[in-house]
Amino acid sequence: MTEKAISEAAKLLADGGTVVYPTETVYGIGASISIPGAVERVFEIKGRDRRMPLSVAVASFEMVAGIANIDEDDLALLRKLLPGPITILVEKSPQLPDSVTAGSPLVGIRFPDHPMAIDLIGRAGPITSTSANPSGLPPPASIEELDPEIAEKVDLVLDGGRCRLARPSTLVDLASRRVIREGAGMEMVEELLG
Repeated sequence: MTEKAISEAAKLLADGGTVVYPTETVYGIGASISIPGAVERVFEIKGRDRRMPLSVAVASFEMVAGIANIDEDDLALLRKLLPGPITILVEKSPQLPDSVTAGSPLVGIRFPDHPMAIDLIGRAGPITSTSANPSGLPPPASIEELDPEIAEKVDLVLDGGRCRLARPSTLVDLASRRVIREGAGMEMVEELLG
């Protein structure tokens, strides 16, 4: 996938568009978290319940600081886990729009370990991180597995080949140190959290 495609995708996101993008786990649907209409479109595209929060994908720890309130100890732990196939549930910052978190005081942070995703987010800023599938159906690990309806509804599909881990991330509540959803990266989480 070319530099040109990533550049085009970043511009689309900045303009309020939606993009299917690869990560090391599964393909996701990205929209700028700072554009309410774009976030709304992600819910529409997936047919997702508005009461279900969306996670946020970042490309640096500076981006994490902009959307979440994390103390030094927790940040040290995050640096051991991320980037990687883990979504960390933490207290959201007041700057993060409630539309993203469905009114929850928490936000799921995803820092993907995938060069194309990091490049895209680095240019576009934090974006939504939710699997590129209609709600309730299996998430795609390749463009071939992408639901044609999703492909049609988004503005652009970035093909990064088959996702290395081909299963959703492990979801961890950082405050309680509890695993909410087992997935890719589970071994690493068990090792660090006991």
